[in-house]
Amino acid sequence: MCLFQFTARRLVSQAHCGLKASSSKKQKFCLEMARPSSSMADFREVFAKAKHIAIITGAGVSAESGVPTFRGAGGFWRKWQAQELATPGAFARNPSRVWEFYHYRREVMLSKHPNPAHIAIAECERRLSKQGRSVVVITQNIDELHRKAGTKHLLEIHGSLFKTRCTSCGNVAANYKSPICPALAGKGAPDPDTEDAAIPVEDLPQCEEDGCNGLLRPHVVWFGEALDPGVLTAVEKELDICDLCLVVGTSSVVYPAAMFAPQVSARGVPVAEFNMEPTPATNRFRFHFAGPCGTTLPPALARHETEIIS
Repeated sequence: MCLFQFTARRLVSQAHCGLKASSSKKQKFCLEMARPSSSMADFREVFAKAKHIAIITGAGVSAESGVPTFRGAGGFWRKWQAQELATPGAFARNPSRVWEFYHYRREVMLSKHPNPAHIAIAECERRLSKQGRSVVVITQNIDELHRKAGTKHLLEIHGSLFKTRCTSCGNVAANYKSPICPALAGKGAPDPDTEDAAIPVEDLPQCEEDGCNGLLRPHVVWFGEALDPGVLTAVEKELDICDLCLVVGTSSVVYPAAMFAPQVSARGVPVAEFNMEPTPATNRFRFHFAGPCGTTLPPALARHETEIIS
């Protein structure tokens, strides 16, 4: 989501190999260290001993559920890309168009289901909690598929498609209505020839708090907006105590989330990346497993033979 106003000191203070110029000796050291393992057996040994596991997820973990990402070439809704609509300015200029876009995304997501990667994470959390171990999911996704899969300890750093925030009173509320308001019924078609619905503001989603009736907006972090400082504080606390970190289905280029795992790795904690292909951060991690998350993650998080199940 561009450069957020991110001030969590532990997550921004340290430079890493490749982020700035260094001496040839340091460069050689970085290259020698840039050999992540793909040994599942070695990862499983680390996993079996971990007490506090942090799992950072991105769009790739939901791709196998058929969730559109609206990124890259062809990632358009009508004639706009997400970064043209997911901004405070776009909402101020044309709230009807932005709500059509989010209504479409909400309706699509209501038809999607968690895939084996989501399920493996949720099952791992349930199982390990009975052993006095913890799993936290820190996700950039707004689709709530982790929640649908049963994940309990979830930090949604970019918000949720199924929450709204009042532009007048600031109230945040869960909202699973379909459609979210009558005026949006049948609207939001992504075809580029579709005309804007031009819905009057008073007919768009309205706050239901007593005496408010303010215009609602999606409770998601838009381009140019700051992340919730309370959520960031919670993320920092979890990363401070984790003794194993997984990076699942993320390109490691969206800040500040792209900095989370490298910071963990920098203090010596094992980091395992599960992604279709290497990312700019791959060489800073101990493990890298290439392929679809729904294929690589379930065996990685399955019960280890040394686990004691009560």
